[in-house]
Amino acid sequence: MDQIQRFLFDNINVRGEIVRLSDTFDALLSAQPYPESVQVVLGEMAVAASMLVATLKIKGEVSLQVQGNGAVKYALVTASDRQEMRGIARWQEEPLQPGFVDIFKGGIFTITITPENGQRYQGIVAIDKPTLAQCLEAYFVQSEQLPTHIELRVDSNSRQAAGLFLQVIPDSAESSVNKDNAEFEHLTKLAETLKTEELTGLPFEQVLHRLFHEEAVRLFEPQPVQFKCTCSKLKSALALKSVDKQELLSLIEEQGQIKMNCQFCHSVYLYDAMDVEAIHAGTFEQSQAIQ
Repeated sequence: MDQIQRFLFDNINVRGEIVRLSDTFDALLSAQPYPESVQVVLGEMAVAASMLVATLKIKGEVSLQVQGNGAVKYALVTASDRQEMRGIARWQEEPLQPGFVDIFKGGIFTITITPENGQRYQGIVAIDKPTLAQCLEAYFVQSEQLPTHIELRVDSNSRQAAGLFLQVIPDSAESSVNKDNAEFEHLTKLAETLKTEELTGLPFEQVLHRLFHEEAVRLFEPQPVQFKCTCSKLKSALALKSVDKQELLSLIEEQGQIKMNCQFCHSVYLYDAMDVEAIHAGTFEQSQAIQ
């Protein structure tokens, strides 16, 4: 089962998360025949999104979105507080150089936080570090003043993606930024020794014990992670409302129906002439509720 698990160090002001995605990652990759380098980017973004939404502890969702100027034009992963996620990427050709920065060099990386109640927030992450993990670490230090260490590992052959997250607890962050934090640096050095096969294959408790066996680590109840698309026939109908009604009816007369495909999960939604009339009359939602 795909899971994320929070943990705390009892004697150090540091919190952490460890996450592993298998079925979720496989579902993300099923949308298209992605090149291996794009698979790795999507896996890293999925793990990072899971970590971020858990760290922020909001009711709502977090989206990681990158728009590039090179071979890969676009990548998006969204995760909700229920740890339900979906994602997609658009590319023109397989990147010559693998890696997040090489693929998206010169692009725009945004983190969007959308709470169920409250104002939407969007932050810009600089793409000026060698890896996605390092870009996010710098973002936390700059925007939140929170020393953070992130390990993101992807095995595209076995379709496994996993990650480890360490962060100074906010109450102690100010002192940690203003002076050397030997304890946090020690933990990050230990985390850097982690092997991909350990993070993707061993039980969480065993991974943490191998890394931090000299520390008292308190584990919390793991939370399942899963792929789940938010599409529906009603949401797809909103796109049809912006198209001229006569144009839609002419298309139905030619083809018998209108077919809308979800790019995230491959769901297919069909619309006939009665649906089009209801959509443009503003009664489609009621008609769906009756069915």
